[in-house]
Amino acid sequence: MELSDPIISINGLGPKAQEKLNACGIYNLEHLLFHLPHRYQNKTSFGQLNQARIGDEILVQLTIERIEAPPSSTRTKTRQLLCYLIDENNRRLLLRFFHFNQYQKQRLVRGDIIQCFGEIKIGKDGLEMYHPEYRLISKGQSTLLEKTLSPVYPLTGNIAQTQMKKWVNTAMEALKNSPLRDNFESLTNHSMPSLKQALEILHHPKEGENLAQIEAFKHIAQQRLIIEELCAQQLSLLQLKKQRKNKITNVFDIKDNLSNQLHQHLGFALTNAQQRSIADINADLSSNHPMLRLLQGDVGSGKTIVAVFACLQAVENSFQAAIMAPTEILASQHLQSFSNYLNPLGIEIAFLTGSQNTQTRAQQTEKIQSGQAQIVIGTHALFQQSITFNKLGLVIIDEQHKFGVHQRLSLVQKAHNTPHQLVMTATPIPRSLTMSAYADLDSSIIDELPPGRMPVQTIALSNERKDEVIEKIKQVCHANNQVYWVCTLIEESEALRAESAINTHHYLQQNLPNQSVVLIHGKMNKDEKNTIMQQFSCGEVNVLVATTVIEVGVNVPNASLMVIENSERLGLAQLHQLRGRVGRGNDKSICILMYQAPLSSAAKERLNILRQTNDGFVIANKDLELRGPGEILGTQQTGIANMKIANIVRDGYLLKQVHFYCDKFINESEEKQQMLIQRWITHDKSQYAST
Repeated sequence: MELSDPIISINGLGPKAQEKLNACGIYNLEHLLFHLPHRYQNKTSFGQLNQARIGDEILVQLTIERIEAPPSSTRTKTRQLLCYLIDENNRRLLLRFFHFNQYQKQRLVRGDIIQCFGEIKIGKDGLEMYHPEYRLISKGQSTLLEKTLSPVYPLTGNIAQTQMKKWVNTAMEALKNSPLRDNFESLTNHSMPSLKQALEILHHPKEGENLAQIEAFKHIAQQRLIIEELCAQQLSLLQLKKQRKNKITNVFDIKDNLSNQLHQHLGFALTNAQQRSIADINADLSSNHPMLRLLQGDVGSGKTIVAVFACLQAVENSFQAAIMAPTEILASQHLQSFSNYLNPLGIEIAFLTGSQNTQTRAQQTEKIQSGQAQIVIGTHALFQQSITFNKLGLVIIDEQHKFGVHQRLSLVQKAHNTPHQLVMTATPIPRSLTMSAYADLDSSIIDELPPGRMPVQTIALSNERKDEVIEKIKQVCHANNQVYWVCTLIEESEALRAESAINTHHYLQQNLPNQSVVLIHGKMNKDEKNTIMQQFSCGEVNVLVATTVIEVGVNVPNASLMVIENSERLGLAQLHQLRGRVGRGNDKSICILMYQAPLSSAAKERLNILRQTNDGFVIANKDLELRGPGEILGTQQTGIANMKIANIVRDGYLLKQVHFYCDKFINESEEKQQMLIQRWITHDKSQYAST
């Protein structure tokens, strides 16, 4: 067989199995080679019960002490076959079989020697295994003892591990006779195993004198393929960047007229990091290649004003700029901020959201289409088919990770010529992810806060100490400052043990009779939410009870206390974003993390990190360790989260080597680059439609 042969050509692999394998990107035998084990089982030696740890998989050889099984007439969900084992020192292990037949029951006989492999669990009578793999040695069955590690493959549908191993072994046999181009080996000066050697080691780990030697071979082979896979990911993004750089777009003449007017109205000086970012953006805008720049900075670092200066260049060059935000509250906040900056300059702004009535929507749409609106701010409504821009030249996406790449493209395609793009995030992205998942973007970082920003003190308190929090709120309100109280649910949920925002609102009204306590949540209509936020911004509301709708964008400098209820349910990045709503004024600010005891070890770790640091980049790195890249990147770059062997958290230390080899590989032929990318990046099903 050849590696290019379709998987249906494997003896015993039918159409249903083919369909399931196709669904996870396996179409031919070569694809099977790159369906790599995600872990290994160690059956190279027998374990001892006195050394067994809960959760470990071990191989043991013991004697059957007795068997317990209900009569065949018993029909119950709890019907189990129990096999009690004993070692030479009278230490015991219980095997539980929840599904068994009479033949299995008859084969297990007291006094027989049995080998079994499985995960050690703990039960009321001691150590247990559920449904272990086993062999009856005293009945002449073959041993489970292996000379090397046993690969375990990711499975799909109801495909069994034995089937997957058989099919992979068929591909390995084909590898012996079918050439596999290794375009990477020459770049490494043969300092690593070849591609063929690495695949052989990972699918069939080398037999060594001891486990350490086997692990060493496996580790070297894994490193070889990890570096290659990360290179393929990097190359695919760099090719996208190259394609973009080859496009020709509108050149903006960098002008200072409106920028100078804005500087006069600001009343504060920009930080060095803000000035650097503006210079980066202006350099891109003055190029005839479309800008695609990621602007990231911690909460409160001043990304909005940088975006405003970018918009001014579009306006001065007679182009429209569109700013898209993921929520109506954030879009409304941008409308307020941009209006404060741009109204004195006579710049017309349009606002578009999904909840507007027909008349308002028609008015705003006309302003956009006619070109009367120079700046357009809105939500997903901006990229709907009915919206036509007059001369779109700059697109700004806020909280870009909350939009899918296709949504971003839908807005970009509304321009007559490829527009310049600025994507912003208030969630700092770890450097390893920026280098890997956003290699197609240029990047600017606002890594300093405006002068005078005081760090927020963070305290963790049990829900039992709510009375103390009420007293603190009274003190804050007495000093004419304001308070956020954030709840994680709108309605009651016994299952999640979280206080509802509605109940909390009633509780605070009863306990703070002299204060204005108002509730806001995502189920309210836009006008209600805008009115409440306006009242809070003006100081008419003392305590704002909210769900996480106020996570980003809300800017009320007079708010100095943030209370987050059931904080153990939220992730690090979200907690840091919520905390960033305070500490924006001149007064000392506090964030109180309320939690329901007892805390899990992971929740304790999250809350401790927040107590120890206000640095968003430190928090982002820890968040990456705890949650992985998939949840952080969202829908924007799913490829990084679905790698075959690499793990950006675990393998970050290899990135220097990856970039070294990537720089060398970029000079190779287009054919070699495409071959490397197609080998590692998830396959396009349409390529294999004929098979």
